[in-house]
Amino acid sequence: MLTTRLLKRADELLVMGNAVLSTAYSTGGQYNIDYVESARMAGFRSAVLSFIHRTFGQDHPHFKEFSTKAGRDFRSNAEQGVAILQAIRDEIAGGWLSTIKGLVAAELFADFLSMAEHLLETGYKDPAAVMAGSVLEEHIRQLCSKNQVDTEDERDGKHVPRKADRMNTELAKADVYTKLDQKQVTAWLDLRNHAAHGKYDIYSAEQVRQMIAGILEFMVRVAP
Repeated sequence: MLTTRLLKRADELLVMGNAVLSTAYSTGGQYNIDYVESARMAGFRSAVLSFIHRTFGQDHPHFKEFSTKAGRDFRSNAEQGVAILQAIRDEIAGGWLSTIKGLVAAELFADFLSMAEHLLETGYKDPAAVMAGSVLEEHIRQLCSKNQVDTEDERDGKHVPRKADRMNTELAKADVYTKLDQKQVTAWLDLRNHAAHGKYDIYSAEQVRQMIAGILEFMVRVAP
C-alpha cells in the first residue's frame, strides 16, 4: 500500500535523525555551543528533503520549513528537523495528505506497480514495462478528468479515447505538471510502446526498473 511505503520511509528517516542527535557534543567554555556530527547531519538533511520533495513537492511548506530549520549543524537544528519529520509522519498516518487526493486509486495503482516489479524481478521485463505504462496512462486520464482536460476526441461523428501523448501535452499546457514532467512521461510512454510492439532490444531491465520507481513517485507527487 502506498501509505505503508511512505510511513516505512518516514520511520527510517526518524531513526536516522535520532542517530544524528546521539552524536551531539558541546564546545564548552564561556560560549558553549551544542553541535551534532556534520556528516551525519548532512546525510539526514539530504534524505529528508528528498522524501519531502517526492511526497509533497518542493513548493510545499514542509520542504521550506525543513530547509530553514534543519539547515545547519547545531543540535537545535537536528531537533527541529526530527520534530518536523515526526509531524509529517503523523500527517501521513492520519490521512491528511493534501497532495494525494486520489489516494485510494493511487494505492490500487501501486498494487499494479508491485506486480510489475515482481514480473521484472522474475525476468519478465517486457510485460512489466507494459503493465507500468498502462498504470501511467490511466493515472494521466484521471488527471485529465480532475482538471477539465478532454479525454476523448471526436472522429467521424464518434467519440474515441484520446491518446496518452495528447493528454500528456494538454496537461502540461494546463500547468497540471511541468514541461520536465511532460518529457519524462513521454519517455515512459515510449518505453511502454516499444514493449507493446515487440521492440525488446531497445531498452534494458534497469530502464524498466527506473520507469516503475519514477511512475510511483510521479503518481504520489502529481495526484488527481
